[in-house]
Amino acid sequence: MPPLERQVLDALPFSVYTADLEGRVTYANRSSPRVALGNGAPQPGEEEAVVGVPVWEAIADAATRDQFEHAMATVREGRAPSVAWEFARGSSAEERVYLLQVSAIGEGRAVTGFTISTVDITASHRGREALIDAGMALARTMSADRVFHEVAQQLRRAMGCDTVAIALADGETDALRLVHHSGFATGPDLVADRFSPTWDEALRRGHVVTRTAEEGTELTAPMTSGEGVRGAITLTCSPIPSHRIEESRRALETIAAETAAALGRARVVQRLEHRARLDAIGEVTTGVAHELRNPLFGISSAAQLLRFRVREDPVVEKNVGRILREVERLNSMVTSLLEYGRPGPITLAPGDPDAVWDEVLESQRGLLESRAVLLERSRAPSASCAIDAQQLSQVFTNLLVNATDAAPEGSDLTLTSSVLANGRWRCRLRNAGPPIAPDVLPRVFDVFFSTKPGSSGIGLALCKRIVEEHGGSVSLESAPETGTAATVVLPLVRA
Repeated sequence: MPPLERQVLDALPFSVYTADLEGRVTYANRSSPRVALGNGAPQPGEEEAVVGVPVWEAIADAATRDQFEHAMATVREGRAPSVAWEFARGSSAEERVYLLQVSAIGEGRAVTGFTISTVDITASHRGREALIDAGMALARTMSADRVFHEVAQQLRRAMGCDTVAIALADGETDALRLVHHSGFATGPDLVADRFSPTWDEALRRGHVVTRTAEEGTELTAPMTSGEGVRGAITLTCSPIPSHRIEESRRALETIAAETAAALGRARVVQRLEHRARLDAIGEVTTGVAHELRNPLFGISSAAQLLRFRVREDPVVEKNVGRILREVERLNSMVTSLLEYGRPGPITLAPGDPDAVWDEVLESQRGLLESRAVLLERSRAPSASCAIDAQQLSQVFTNLLVNATDAAPEGSDLTLTSSVLANGRWRCRLRNAGPPIAPDVLPRVFDVFFSTKPGSSGIGLALCKRIVEEHGGSVSLESAPETGTAATVVLPLVRA
C-alpha cells in the first residue's frame, strides 16, 4: 500500500482492515481499537502481526460468523457494494455498541477483497434509545406543567444537559415568557433576561442556535405546532465535541418538536374539558330559565291586572310598578340565560374582524357621543379569520359598552389591532377608568358574576364562549397606571 494511503488510513478514528477473498487480513490500521478482530488496540508494530490472520479466528459466536459470511457473499456476488450492521460487546453495565461495515475492493466489476471497518457508536446508540423513550413519554396526553417536567427529565437523560429553560409565547402579546427552568443558580428573571435574545433568534431563524458559554455548550431550539404553540427550549451541557454537535442539534430539534406537539394536545384537551363544563352549565341555566319563565309571566299578568283595578290608588300603583320593573329585569335575565345555555349555531366564514369592528363602532357612535368619549383607533393590515360576523359583533358590542360605561366622561378609548408572528389576529380595547380589583379580575368571565348593579352577569361569560368557539381567547387586564384593557385573539385563516 502506498505510504500516503497508509498514513490516511492510520489517521482515521476507527478501525480499518482489508482482507482477501478467503478472509485473511491483508492490512490493519493502527489508531483505533481492533473491535472486529479482537480486544484492545494494537501497539506499534503489532498491526503487522495481524496480517495473514483469518478474520474467522477473531469471531467467537456462530451468529456473528454467519453474518460475516452472508455479508462477504453479498458483496462478492455484486448484490450490494457494502453491508453494515450493529453489534454490542461487554456487560450490560459497560456495554459498547459498534457499527461494522464490509465493503468490496476490486477492479471494475471483479471483487478482489474486502474492507472491514468498525466504529464505536455507543453514544449515538444511547442517544437514539433516549430519543425513542422521550418520544414515547411525550406521546402521552398530560397537562402542560407535566409536559415541562417530563421534557426536562428526558433532555437530561438523552443529552446529559446540566440546565434546561423552556419559554412559551403569550397568545395575547406574542412575547416569550419563561415557563420552566431547572439547574440554574440564578432566579427566573435573570434566566429570562439571559436567554430572551437567543429565543427570539431561534424562532426567527427556525433552527437550532448553538453558542459557547462558560458552562459549556448552549443549544436553543425553536418550538412550533399547528395548535399555536410557539416557544423555545435552551439547554447547556458540558462542552460537546465538534463531531457530535450536529447529532446533538438534531436530538434537541426532535425533542422540541415532540414538546410542541405534547403542549398542543394539552391545549386541545383543556379546551374540550372547558367546553364540557360550559355545556353542563348551559344545560343547568336553560333548565332554570324555563322554570322561571312561566311564573314570571304569571306574576306580570297578575300585577298588570292589579294595576288596572287600583289605578286610583297611587301608593298601590307605585308598588305594582316596582313589581313590574323587577319582573322585567328577571325576564331579561331569563332571556340571557337561554341565550347562554343554548346559543345560536355558529357559522364560520373567512372575514376581516376589523370590518366587524367598523360596523360596531358605526352603530354605537351615539353611545360614545353621549359620554363625550373619543375613540382612537390603530388597525392591522387586512387580516382573514374564520368568523361568524353576527356573533363576533355581539362580543365587540359588549366589550365596547362595558369599556365606555367604565370610562370617565370626556376621556379617551384606544382600540388597537395587529397581526402577531404566531399567526393570530389581536385587538385590544383600553379605557382610562378605575382599575378592577385584583380579587375580582379572575372572576369577570364567570357566569352570574357582575360588579354592575342590575346586571345578569351573563354578558362577558357569553363573550368568552363565543370567542372560544372561534378558536380564540378573550381576557381582561387592569392596573391603576394603565386602566383596563380587553384583549381578543383569533387565529388567522391559513393560506
